[in-house]
Amino acid sequence: QVQLVESGGGLVQAGNSLRLSCAASGRTFSSNSMGWFRQAPGKGREFVAAISRSGSNTYAADSVKGRFTISRDNAKNTVYLQMNSLKPEDTAVYYCAADPSGMIHAYQFNAMYWGQGTQVTVSS
Repeated sequence: QVQLVESGGGLVQAGNSLRLSCAASGRTFSSNSMGWFRQAPGKGREFVAAISRSGSNTYAADSVKGRFTISRDNAKNTVYLQMNSLKPEDTAVYYCAADPSGMIHAYQFNAMYWGQGTQVTVSS
């Protein structure tokens, strides 16, 4: 069992940056690949990025490549999402997720555990 708690969301102007954090409970954090998803109003949940168990491999959606970076600190049981050059279309609730099978690609990531989400709003 993994419990996930996101933090770091807020209201920012376009072009600025935010860093999201996701703290995980339990001793199995490093056994999971970790991912970030987002859901904008009226839209489905969208894959953003994922990172392997060791942190050596990452994968990001085309819409955020070059702007968002996922990282993790297994000693702190925490995964991060650094978001730079934010755009109004990045506005969404961002969710952290864990995949015990260790996948990181968008169509293979099988989230078994989810956080409650944190709101990110980007004003123009």
